Amino acid sequence: MIFSPQTLTGQSREHIVQFQEPRFALHPLAAKAFFEMQEEARSAGIELAVFSGFRDFDTQVRIWRLKAAGERPLYNTQGQPIPYASLSPEALIHAILRWSALPGASRHHWGSEIDLIDQRAMPPGYRVELLPHEYAQGGIFGHLNTWIEQNAARFGFFQPYKEDLGGVAPEPWHLSLKELSIPALKALTPGLLQETLQKAELPLSETLLPMVDLLYSRYVINICPPATP
Repeated sequence: MIFSPQTLTGQSREHIVQFQEPRFALHPLAAKAFFEMQEEARSAGIELAVFSGFRDFDTQVRIWRLKAAGERPLYNTQGQPIPYASLSPEALIHAILRWSALPGASRHHWGSEIDLIDQRAMPPGYRVELLPHEYAQGGIFGHLNTWIEQNAARFGFFQPYKEDLGGVAPEPWHLSLKELSIPALKALTPGLLQETLQKAELPLSETLLPMVDLLYSRYVINICPPATP
């Protein structure tokens, strides 16, 4: 699988397909695997839906700007809010990266990643948070989480943030199609990420740019690998 620098960093949509009703975008291979998995999940009483699929660079920049400005909440590993005003620039960067990727380094740029919810489990008007309590045993998506753990691998997916490795917080809702994401991760180098971030003029850049190698090791390549067959 070949990715260009533009597709790796979310600056091109040439590798994805847009779907409507509900609206989401994925790489064609990820979409095919998702629809097959969705069909089987229905037999378990689950209506799989993509809460988030492909996310481009500009969207990731917008998320970063809002969190860096304190206009979106920051959370600890347990999903509890962190006081924005108490954080130094370096601590703020780490707080953002526990739950949101660097622009240019989001796995969602590749079209291989899906954040999943169960529409059938949601009461009318329910607002999805994508926080751990929703996917815990007894949570609104607890049944979905169990089903994912037991079945996602049969469709080529794995959970890159299944466990806390000290980087990104555990995200049981996040699935990755290994056929696409493994080569993409190998192709995304610290040098490409540095070059991309230098052009973006992000908030916190003065602190962020000297930390790229550290952040790459801690938050980009530090994942739970797919289980071996």
